[in-house]
Amino acid sequence: MADLMEKIVSLCKRRGFVFPSSEIYGGIGGFWDFGPLGVELKNNIKSWWWQTMVQIREEVVGLDSTIIHNPKVWQASGHTLSFTDPLRECKSCHQRFRADQLKGEKCPECGGKLTEVKQFNLMFETFIGSAKETANKAYLRPETCQGIFVNFANVVDTIQPKLPFGIAQIGKGFRNEITLGNFIFRDREFEMMELEYFVKPGEDEKWFDYW
Repeated sequence: MADLMEKIVSLCKRRGFVFPSSEIYGGIGGFWDFGPLGVELKNNIKSWWWQTMVQIREEVVGLDSTIIHNPKVWQASGHTLSFTDPLRECKSCHQRFRADQLKGEKCPECGGKLTEVKQFNLMFETFIGSAKETANKAYLRPETCQGIFVNFANVVDTIQPKLPFGIAQIGKGFRNEITLGNFIFRDREFEMMELEYFVKPGEDEKWFDYW
């Protein structure tokens, strides 16, 4: 399987679909650049999705929210405390692994001892303004739905939709994954297409079956 994935990555690069990011400086794990053909393919998919999910539907509207929100958004959603993966680190080679993907108590790379499990938050931290202080700490969004939820009242006040209705968004997300794999299928910067659909209480199963 690993050999097959290497062939796919090589083919995508040769054909101009996907390149390793910052490759001339050694690359950076979990980040990929879309080449001339890759960006056209991606834009075609995004355009088709937007037309199908938003433009031809009367009850769905679009949104483009920011990548960085007020940190209180992530506190309210539970991401600050619970958007985590279990982490173990090798005491010898200092490789890091997801604890739920390990077999046994030894490092799969060098056989060294592993640390105890600790929870690792997957959100990328950044700072707003010129001072790196706790009060200025913010996060790159790990998903797009929070931008939809915090703008729900704004959409209702301006568009005045009737239930059921949806809010759709296409945008970047960032997750500081402990372990990477499968090419662009598990990386640290990615693009999401998301629709949040709001219905009357008691009608959720009906609309779930519809979609």
